[in-house]
Amino acid sequence: MEAPLYPDFPLDPPTSRGGQPAFWVAPRHLAGDDGRLYDAVAETLAGLGWTSLTIVRGRHEPDEAPEDRQVLRSTVLHISPDALRWAQWSLADEPFHLGDLPIAWQISARAETSSPLAQWSAYFTTDVPGEAVSDFLGALDARDQPDAPLAGPELVLAAVAAHGWLRDIDQPDAAATDPTFTSHISLGEVPPLIQDADPRALTTEADEPGPAGWQAWAEPALGSPCLWAASFGASAPHDLVAAFATSLSSTAPVLRRVLPEATRERLLRAPA
Repeated sequence: MEAPLYPDFPLDPPTSRGGQPAFWVAPRHLAGDDGRLYDAVAETLAGLGWTSLTIVRGRHEPDEAPEDRQVLRSTVLHISPDALRWAQWSLADEPFHLGDLPIAWQISARAETSSPLAQWSAYFTTDVPGEAVSDFLGALDARDQPDAPLAGPELVLAAVAAHGWLRDIDQPDAAATDPTFTSHISLGEVPPLIQDADPRALTTEADEPGPAGWQAWAEPALGSPCLWAASFGASAPHDLVAAFATSLSSTAPVLRRVLPEATRERLLRAPA
């Protein structure tokens, strides 16, 4: 069981005039998103030069003041300069769920601009650490061809093993978990509705296993609700998943003001 870096320092010290107190916390995979998953990722995308578009759907009555307009749904879409990759903040747009959690970010890529369909997509729920999503996007942006496979699945497992994660005894070539058996990453059948250009995703029978893709999740206690979940389509390049896994399993502390209720007792923390 992990413990505070400073056990005598109160978990919830009085809030200063400058706002909520900040902590350096670890491990990263249990630190949550600090309540700013959109801001953290959007700042990364802006730094990469991606264009952001806001799509607002609503109802506007004649002679109605702008502030009274009823907004039904809104989506923020970020597009790379070459238009081959995009990231959609879908939390406000009635997202579907992954591990009973709403999808917050959907990131997709295609082989060429003439194709309207994504070659693969990746999905991240709330409380996925923003650092891991940002590092995934950084690796995606740096690629010349966002759909071309450059490595095998071993790269993903090696990435987390380098940070002390343990390979699954029964599936050493397809799954790993952190030393506290709280967070997991596994190569297996992709959940329903995960978009992918692999034709097997459309032709697989109900009683047949579908194409395999990477899944990651944190389950603070056995049988408890997941803290976060991430899913990658079967065609998502393994080296990009490895970039996410490397950041997720990193032992470097992260700055947080909002600690997840489900994992705050497990976090090492020090005042920042």
